[in-house]
Amino acid sequence: MFRPVLVVTACRRHASRFDDPRAGRRISPHTFRHTAAVHLLEAGVEVNVIRGWLGHADLSTTNRYAEINTKTKLAALQAAEPHNTSPGSRTKPIWRSDQSLLNWLASL
Repeated sequence: MFRPVLVVTACRRHASRFDDPRAGRRISPHTFRHTAAVHLLEAGVEVNVIRGWLGHADLSTTNRYAEINTKTKLAALQAAEPHNTSPGSRTKPIWRSDQSLLNWLASL
């Protein structure tokens, strides 16, 4: 018979070695769940498929996992760069000199 409590207990026991009380970090079964969902999203799996896999009734719950990360931000910026020019031949875009804008983008 499948007993979810045993799964959670085993998961917690193995995850506890990564806990860091000084940083206030505690790895939980939800951490594994969240990480799996983010990896699926980064791999290009449709959000609605992830919703079904996680068992969410509402897509808005799954959308919490869809926050973009630094890797996704970089890919978006690279996609906006002209393809047929070398980095040395381009002039620096104005927005790259705006430190407040760059700080705001980094905080997203």
